[in-house]
Amino acid sequence: MSYLIGVDIGTSGTKTVLFDIEGNSIASATFEYPLYQPRLGWAEQDPDDWWEASAAGIRAVIDKSGVNPKDIKGVGLSGQMHGLVLLDADGKPLRKSIIWCDQRTERECEEMTEKIGAERIIEITSNPALTGFTASKILWVRNNEPEIYAKAAKILLPKDYIRYKLTGEFATEVSDGSGMQLMDIKNRTWSDEVLEKLDIDKFLLAKMYESCEVTGEVTSAAAEKTGLAAGTIVVGGAGDQAACAVGNGIVKTGVVSSTIGTSGVVFAHMDNVQIDKHGRVHTFCHAVPDKWHVMGVTQGAGLSLKWFRDNFCLEEMRTAEGMGVDPYYIMDKQAERIPAGCEGLIYLPYLMGERTPHLDANARGVFFGLSAAHGKYDMLRAVMEGVAYSLRDCMEIVREMGIDTTEVRASGGGGKSKLWRQMQADMFGCNINTINSSEGGALGVAILAGVGAGIYKSVPDGCDATIKVVSSMEPIAENSKVYDKYYPVYQNIYSGLKEQFRKIAK
Repeated sequence: MSYLIGVDIGTSGTKTVLFDIEGNSIASATFEYPLYQPRLGWAEQDPDDWWEASAAGIRAVIDKSGVNPKDIKGVGLSGQMHGLVLLDADGKPLRKSIIWCDQRTERECEEMTEKIGAERIIEITSNPALTGFTASKILWVRNNEPEIYAKAAKILLPKDYIRYKLTGEFATEVSDGSGMQLMDIKNRTWSDEVLEKLDIDKFLLAKMYESCEVTGEVTSAAAEKTGLAAGTIVVGGAGDQAACAVGNGIVKTGVVSSTIGTSGVVFAHMDNVQIDKHGRVHTFCHAVPDKWHVMGVTQGAGLSLKWFRDNFCLEEMRTAEGMGVDPYYIMDKQAERIPAGCEGLIYLPYLMGERTPHLDANARGVFFGLSAAHGKYDMLRAVMEGVAYSLRDCMEIVREMGIDTTEVRASGGGGKSKLWRQMQADMFGCNINTINSSEGGALGVAILAGVGAGIYKSVPDGCDATIKVVSSMEPIAENSKVYDKYYPVYQNIYSGLKEQFRKIAK
């Protein structure tokens, strides 16, 4: 029997899953680590925390399953995108990684726009200069920590640091590399023009691969730490969103995913590259060779619900512990009691600024329409609806671009919530489907590893062998009417508060 491993380096923890070649989960393990926020709007993590969690996870799934490590034919890596990992000449991190949700680089984005040009940067990288992306983080370190930047010998992304620890190779791949804002997206390579204008040495960047290509083999030192067999192949893998898309079968036109994790993402496959000229959504290289994808991102999706849980649902958390269930299950049941629309209470999920459609690092969370008649569970449901409204923002732009959205598949931790899936069906006006696996990114990169190992002929072939639709949820017409009335109000709240957000940030 042959097996594959997918390692998903997330924001809250790293999840490692061992699969058979039919996509069945044999064993899984998750190890968490801290998020550091030294200042408002900043977000950092320690790369070695990712490595310890990854190594422990790999060893755990091998030990749990009892499989022979030699039967594991490949490893795929998925990771939180955009994080900056600076290594010195000895391959050691020079500082904590500035991760995807960090918002400190507004001035550097202005610098990028000035040096490259507002239209030209979208033409090359498919996106305007964004605070969350890696290029502005590189400039921030150069501008604010020049002594650290001077020692930098290599720049990696989070999952690519794990690759380096596993294989000793400095490598990345097109889907994750797309989010660095240093790539020529149409030609799937580093952009000499962008690098020259930003004065970033190309030698600092890793070698670029397609996502299912073999990038290296597990070293003897990594084998001893992880339990893998030395020589096990490691493929390019993918950024978390592209990996999750592959794990949901979003590898052909017409099939779209709506993912609620820490952030929220609407993701659509494209056979040919298309770019939103306003830069409201992101066009990246897909993990499928010679294909692209478009995605809209809301920063504070699952993050909003976790924030509400941690601050206002301690009673539900205690009850859940006593019942042996997930606190979110109880929260779902409480939110179901509240009618759609929450009697005019609307939540903006901008706890960490926003990307789609506003591109505003200054945006903040808002409860709007709060009255004495509202209680905690109205606020709970409003949080969930606010996230769904933000995903609708993304979906509307994808449709505006003429991209087919015939089928929508729900995924991520939020995709497990029947209530949240129903809200999406009601707001999108189409069926929301779920598939036979909930492993998302880990399954996606395991499929990529299977292609690299020659188990599957192609990425779509691997998806066909492992992924099936198992449920479908239809819109409730009455709810859709309510949400259609409130959605324009939701949109206008941001417009009315934009200048106030700027003043607060200042």
